[in-house]
Amino acid sequence: MEKSKLVQANEKIAESVTEGYKKIESGVVGGYKKIERGAVEGFEKVSDKFVGSFLTREGESVADAKARLAAEEAARRSAQQKR
Repeated sequence: MEKSKLVQANEKIAESVTEGYKKIESGVVGGYKKIERGAVEGFEKVSDKFVGSFLTREGESVADAKARLAAEEAARRSAQQKR
């Protein structure tokens, strides 16, 4: 049975609305991801600079200092949980 012209027009409208929504959605999500990535990278730069300036020991790299600090924090939390 052949679809009526009204049903065919409705389907075309639904397809174009869906396509438009998907384009808008991908644009918004893509923009958000760029902003989020920029914020995270900015925070990491500031964090690295702070750790490098104030928390590294003699001859220690920023990555080593962060690992040491994370281990110290884990030890503190473990000690608190045992109390």
